[in-house]
Amino acid sequence: MSTCTTVSHDLDEPVSGTAATARTWLLLEQPGPWGAKALTSSHLDPALGRALEAATKDTGVRVALIRRPGRHADSGTPTARRVYVAHTVPGNVWLHGATTRDPRDLLGLDFTALGRGEHASFGSVLGGRPHTGDPLALVCTNGKRDRCCALLGRPLAAELAASGVEGVWEVTHLGGHRFSPTLLVLPYGYAYGRAEAHTVKQVLHSVQEGRIVVEGCRGNSAWERPGQAAELAVRTGTGEYAAEALTVVRTEGAAPHWEVTVAHTDGRRWRVLVAQTASLPPRPESCGASVLGSPARMDVVAVHELTTTTALAS
Repeated sequence: MSTCTTVSHDLDEPVSGTAATARTWLLLEQPGPWGAKALTSSHLDPALGRALEAATKDTGVRVALIRRPGRHADSGTPTARRVYVAHTVPGNVWLHGATTRDPRDLLGLDFTALGRGEHASFGSVLGGRPHTGDPLALVCTNGKRDRCCALLGRPLAAELAASGVEGVWEVTHLGGHRFSPTLLVLPYGYAYGRAEAHTVKQVLHSVQEGRIVVEGCRGNSAWERPGQAAELAVRTGTGEYAAEALTVVRTEGAAPHWEVTVAHTDGRRWRVLVAQTASLPPRPESCGASVLGSPARMDVVAVHELTTTTALAS
């Protein structure tokens, strides 16, 4: 029986413009099994999970659970857990880490400020400091959401860890099961689909140099999906791979048509026309779906570089 991943691959479904959206990611270590909605169906106190969901709503902060690759038999509540927070908007990208013995401390964070890119509360509440180690490679492995994430994600995370890649974690949910194995790389917030170990290593090496690999990239989580597709199209067209060189400064329109303005740090601007279309023929959007669907895809129709006069007028 075909999985959602094999069908998507066989139909050559594009991955651009499919990343989960979040300006800021908050990651909490939680060993043991995860349910489909891990914040409230894992060995984390479900009341805390519900409180975190409520506190981060509409703030631009997305909370996910992480665990080290390997076997996940429940060995009891860890005495200390790693916590990370990362802001992914170009021009203010940062990644901080901390350790906590009581995850309820997270409720003392100023989530609105974190969503804006202000990290002061992370330091004052958790004693967090800038992360100076390797970038984080977060591989979705939550088989309770979709079996492909476990069947494909867990071996990838284990292979990366066994080969000595630092900063590898399993994560609860990155969306897009049919693109498994899926990967999010922090601090820059670019997501990847159909990832393989050798390409992940290339991605991480590039991130250490402040560069982005476009092949297999789903987009930057800082932008909504039309902006993700637009930014990647500009990168591909110009050969600009510096991580923080491009910013989505304006998105006008509504589904199914948008005009996205992408700006370069050197002053150049582009207007990108993006159209939302339905993926055909219908296919399973996840292995747990009872009916076939036609997931939305973001097609870049045109990319126009703006003159200085046009850019000022727009």
